[in-house]
Amino acid sequence: MKKIYGYCRISTKSQSIERQIRNIIKEFPEANIVEEVYTGTSLNRANWLKLKKKLKRDDTIVFDSVSRMSRNSEEGIKEYFELLDNGIHLVFLKERYINTETYKKAIEVQLEKTGNKIVDVYINATNEVFRILAEEQIKIAFDQSEKEVMDLSQRTKEGIETARKNGKQIGGQPGRKIIRKKSIEAKEIILKHSKRFGGSLNNEECWKLAGISENSFYKYVKELELENK
Repeated sequence: MKKIYGYCRISTKSQSIERQIRNIIKEFPEANIVEEVYTGTSLNRANWLKLKKKLKRDDTIVFDSVSRMSRNSEEGIKEYFELLDNGIHLVFLKERYINTETYKKAIEVQLEKTGNKIVDVYINATNEVFRILAEEQIKIAFDQSEKEVMDLSQRTKEGIETARKNGKQIGGQPGRKIIRKKSIEAKEIILKHSKRFGGSLNNEECWKLAGISENSFYKYVKELELENK
């Protein structure tokens, strides 16, 4: 019997996984949800490896986005095609253009050969181009996911360095304002996703996505509004 799994992953225990679960169940109410809390970009995750052992041909794995599968481009692409070759269907709710079914349809658009050797050389080349273009779309999606991780890491480092230059203490010195890595990452998420700053998430969705409390959310919003005046 074919099974559908919804794979949801967060990087830290303080983050909320509910949004991913909600998005998957909305479209695949029969999905068996697999939750993972893991820090890092590698696919060497306990629950992911357990899930792979369960998979049978024609089973489906649903992800909220490609970043939930892998934020390492090279490893993610390799895993994608390994699962595809084993007959596993992959669905990415936010990047449907790289779903395995979409990919298979793209490479099935083959021009028929004519029997003319010269013409068929061009047809073979054209068919190969179709396949390469389809694979390139998959690579771009994983590359973008990896880039977002690197950009966030770089912005975090720059934020900490800026705080130091402005005389703000990074650490536990009494009486000094502490700038924590988590607060910088949370602010990045708020700026990107909150409706207050042009995003699509309401307040509660945003603080859950950032893995912070309601009080911290409003505190960061106030600071961001002052910073962006």
